[in-house]
Amino acid sequence: MDHPAPAIMQLRHVELIQAILATGSLTQAAARLHITQPAASKLLAHAETQLGFKLFERIRGRLRATREADILAPELDRLARNLEGVQRLARNLRRHPSGHVRVGCAPSLGLGLLPQAIRLNRERHPDITFSVRTQHTAELVEALLARELDIALSFEPPTPPGIAAQAVGESRLVLVEAADAAGNAGPVSLANLPSDALIGLDAQDPLGGLLHQALGREAPEAGSLQVQTHYVACALAAAGCGAAVVDAYTAHAMVRPGLRIRPLAPALTFRLNALMLASDAPSALLRGFLVSVRQACAEAPDSIAIAAPD
Repeated sequence: MDHPAPAIMQLRHVELIQAILATGSLTQAAARLHITQPAASKLLAHAETQLGFKLFERIRGRLRATREADILAPELDRLARNLEGVQRLARNLRRHPSGHVRVGCAPSLGLGLLPQAIRLNRERHPDITFSVRTQHTAELVEALLARELDIALSFEPPTPPGIAAQAVGESRLVLVEAADAAGNAGPVSLANLPSDALIGLDAQDPLGGLLHQALGREAPEAGSLQVQTHYVACALAAAGCGAAVVDAYTAHAMVRPGLRIRPLAPALTFRLNALMLASDAPSALLRGFLVSVRQACAEAPDSIAIAAPD
């Protein structure tokens, strides 16, 4: 047995019916929709065919809604309001993207680089809100996989399964020491690091591993004091406990009167990566935030930005 085709209304049908209800005229409705009167007549006939009943009757030269159209009218009004809300939201997203970004970072990046990136992002899009979590790399990866974070910034870690890494900047390790320490303020060779009072980084830290590998070649006896956190190393240097080798982002955020920053020779460079879920394409919100992170990298001392992949 044949069954009647289901009633299928298109958005254009809704717009035309709304326009006819408002004007009582097919010609005026067509003008509102910027289409010709024959095109409007054909669209109305198609809507009535799809629905299986007439929507309007012509009485004394004007179109009057049928009983069925009157019953549909409140739902059509609601649908039209919802459609306008969607269109308004789309316009606002295009002009002023809004939303919430859950960002994590290595603790030292929370001192200078990340605040600068958030400031730059909020200058462009003040409606965007942020929540910030500072953790070590392994914990950041766990939070990403659990979808507790949208994006994380970390120092060039190995990329585990399920995580995509995008390089955003490049910087280097530097020495932070007392401004009145012996020697000039120029570059210091790895072999000449103050081995008796060197505050180094834990070898499990991505940059600590880079330093330990270099010191293994240049000065294997160096490293009388080791820490897990870059800003703690700087704080120890400020307290007179020795000289610290840390990333330049932390050094410039932490440097105070009485301290100085010296480059290492040869330079020990590293990349700053943005970590995201490999299964998810970055949203427009995250792509915009990455633009701000790259700008912050470009503006930071001893740092350059790495262009986004094509």
